[in-house]
Amino acid sequence: MERNEALKVVKEQLTDHRYQHTLGVMETAIILAKQVGADEKKAELAAIFHDYAKFRPKEEMREIILTQGFPQDLLEYNAELWHAPAGAYLVEKEAGITDTDVLTAIRYHTSGRPGMSLLEKVIYLADYIEPGRHFPGVEEVREMAKENLDKALIKSIQNTISFLLKKNQPIYPETFQTYNDLVKKLED
Repeated sequence: MERNEALKVVKEQLTDHRYQHTLGVMETAIILAKQVGADEKKAELAAIFHDYAKFRPKEEMREIILTQGFPQDLLEYNAELWHAPAGAYLVEKEAGITDTDVLTAIRYHTSGRPGMSLLEKVIYLADYIEPGRHFPGVEEVREMAKENLDKALIKSIQNTISFLLKKNQPIYPETFQTYNDLVKKLED
């Protein structure tokens, strides 16, 4: 699917603010993909569709998680995590995108996972550092991303975990596992 067609499909699913965010993620993903040698077209497509299910009813996302083989424990954590796996499912079913690399990048853009592919890392980080994001620590991660994708990912996950801890919110175990996996690989 070409960029303009994909953007048209996605725009119907998003608020104007979220659509602007999506454009920022798309541009950032293309830059990161070029920088690290990831597939730029796949990065563009995954970035465009990463928030496809963001505004779907929680019950619809819950039902997708329950019936489509996603980890059930997701439902015990913040519903903000749900749009990623639900989105991967809906992008395949409704938009007809079947590229596994693109779908897994969408699926794991909120939680991460151990053994993330290069494309998954690009989308996760592009979502975190796109130009419209303004929060403590994001500028440091943007600078780190220019030098080392994995170190920037580690810092972004540290920031996310710290934020959730300060708010007394539970942290999805796969996010911890992602952090541990990245740190161990950096040590090797």
